[in-house]
Amino acid sequence: MDYLLAILIFIYVALMIIVGYIAYRQSNTKEDYLVAGRKSNSFVMALSYGATFISTAAIVGFGGLAGTNGLGILWLVLLNITVGIFGAFVFFGKRTRSMGTYLNCLTFPEFLSKRFNSKFIQRFTGLLIFCAMPIYAASVLIGAARFLETTLAIDFNICIIILAIIIGFYVIFGGIKGVMYTDALQGSIMFIGMLILLFSVYHMFGGVTNAHHLLANMSSVFPESSLATGATGWTTFPTTGSSFWWNLVTSIIMGVGIGAVAQPQLAVRFMTVKSNKELNRGVLIGGIFVFVATFTAYVVGALSNVYFYNTTGQLSITAAGGNVDSIISTFINATMPKWFTYVFLLTLLSAAMSTISTQFHLQGSSIAYDVIGTDEKENKRSTLSLTRIGILVAIIIAVILAFILPSNIVATGTSIFFGICAATFLPAYICALFWKRTTKKGAIAGILSGTVASLFALIFTYQKTAAGLGICQLLIGRSILFTSMPWAYVDPMVIALPVSIIVTVVVSLLTKDTDEDKARIDVLFDKTMGSDHV
Repeated sequence: MDYLLAILIFIYVALMIIVGYIAYRQSNTKEDYLVAGRKSNSFVMALSYGATFISTAAIVGFGGLAGTNGLGILWLVLLNITVGIFGAFVFFGKRTRSMGTYLNCLTFPEFLSKRFNSKFIQRFTGLLIFCAMPIYAASVLIGAARFLETTLAIDFNICIIILAIIIGFYVIFGGIKGVMYTDALQGSIMFIGMLILLFSVYHMFGGVTNAHHLLANMSSVFPESSLATGATGWTTFPTTGSSFWWNLVTSIIMGVGIGAVAQPQLAVRFMTVKSNKELNRGVLIGGIFVFVATFTAYVVGALSNVYFYNTTGQLSITAAGGNVDSIISTFINATMPKWFTYVFLLTLLSAAMSTISTQFHLQGSSIAYDVIGTDEKENKRSTLSLTRIGILVAIIIAVILAFILPSNIVATGTSIFFGICAATFLPAYICALFWKRTTKKGAIAGILSGTVASLFALIFTYQKTAAGLGICQLLIGRSILFTSMPWAYVDPMVIALPVSIIVTVVVSLLTKDTDEDKARIDVLFDKTMGSDHV
């Protein structure tokens, strides 16, 4: 490691520690620790939201997928902006903030719990988050560690431990304020790094038009194995209904694009701002940030094939040793000057740390506040201590998983978690915000059915996960339940989300809340609907 890199990393880590300490000094209550005292401004909130949304999973994992699947993945950019930013901020964010403030909610599970007057919902969703999120957190850790390993020639396992220690410091002590303050700083670094990368790569290939023309001309060397499953080239969309199409559309584009709205760690951001005006201001900031980060990652991943084929006669996946998660880092190290490699290292560190810090904070608050500490009279200091212990446990679990999970897991792990969140939380979340007629039993039935349907598909029908888990093989003697098209390639969310929606609506129409609950909900909607200041 040369002196320039050592200085940059020292400054970066020092800034994270300083910001974490400042946040620690300002986090004296449960409200400070869990929702930043509800006083965040639009800039900090939008950058924190965007930096949490866009992790190394998006840059390394999905950028790597663009290197193998082509530019069809760019449809995910459209969903990220229209659904994940505009739709989330304008339609979901305002109602979440107003209701969350009125109900005095500090976490996403508590929001659903108080809306439907059910402690079971709070405990169940909190436990589900704590159990399901580690694979996502481990995936993000792996993405960052792979780049550190490639760039600095440091052992992968050591990289995992270093990252976990640094992140753990400011999350455990700084709470959500530490997370959001560092997110804003890390988001700024990410934006600058990705913008430089985008312009540099297009300049390398002679401009936007020429770069894409060069990639289109490589259709003859698109992997035969992918063409056999429905792919049509680097710059064209796969054949509709093919296994390649089902994987790209349902798992990658829909699974992440739709699942983003129901991400608990993102939804809680809406409850940290002072007013809905802050959300209005945040739409533009968040939209530009997410576009630059995701568009750059996907375009660079795909165009890496042009460079490697012209210089080595190999496709990028071969140059990266067969590991999708290493395509971006291999390309950066092969093409960019050393100073930019260091800048991009900080960019990936920022992407990883901003997302993982939120994941750890969410897991800690879920197990400590939502599952265990649901007593309103509980001592505030003991709640904070328990939450910090929960965060520490979450860190340990993520590190262990990062050691044992297979390669090429980053994008898959992310898609799985996003899909589970969509199927389990999205129907209840939408109904909580917009449909007064939703009953407690309807919400509980929808959450449980979404969870069960997701797990069933992951274990028995979705080839990527069912074959790896081996439970279906053990029980019925074959790796998946249905071998006919398209079931083996349909993402679990596509099955589980409709099930959850139907069950939520049907059970709500067949049941009734108590008169007391009806009156409470009427007051809630009257007080918060259209409010810009509650």
